[in-house]
Amino acid sequence: MTQRRMPSGQGPARRPGRASRPTQRVRVRDTASTRVEPRATAKAARPVAARRTAATKSAVKRTVAPRPKAFTGRAAVLVGLLVALVLAYTYPVRTYLAQESQIAKMKAAQDAQRAVIAEKAQEVAKWQDPVYVGDQARARLFYVRPGEIPLIVLNDPEGAARDAGKTPAAAPPDKWYDTLWSSVEAANTEPK
Repeated sequence: MTQRRMPSGQGPARRPGRASRPTQRVRVRDTASTRVEPRATAKAARPVAARRTAATKSAVKRTVAPRPKAFTGRAAVLVGLLVALVLAYTYPVRTYLAQESQIAKMKAAQDAQRAVIAEKAQEVAKWQDPVYVGDQARARLFYVRPGEIPLIVLNDPEGAARDAGKTPAAAPPDKWYDTLWSSVEAANTEPK
């Protein structure tokens, strides 16, 4: 009787007509004598199929179960659905991230404006003080209080050298690119 194989390639768990597997194998020879042979050790154990063919001495035709496809129709639908979801969510996510960056920029601009407002408020508070206003008038407009003599220092090194009777310092020579440009301009002018 030919037994049907499972898709995994293994035979059924129990063989019909047998209660359990014996611990020793009995071989029947053509002679009338029977001999009990001990079971093979684990090192010399053969696979189940090889032992079965060796025991029956007949070739058993193996049937190969078809392998399931690696990429089924359900998997294709699932991948298509995931791609559609990713494409559907990209625009809203991009819009959300753009709005978040705009909000962050606006908050930074507000903080900068608040800092400028605080500086201006401190400056206005300074101008409310009459001592500060007087100091600014003396520094910027050269105002003096009654009884003070104003002294204005002018920075005129050439005039100071003339008054001291010294010759003024010679001007530093022109830069090389100024000399080059003046020669280009001189070559460009036409004689009259």
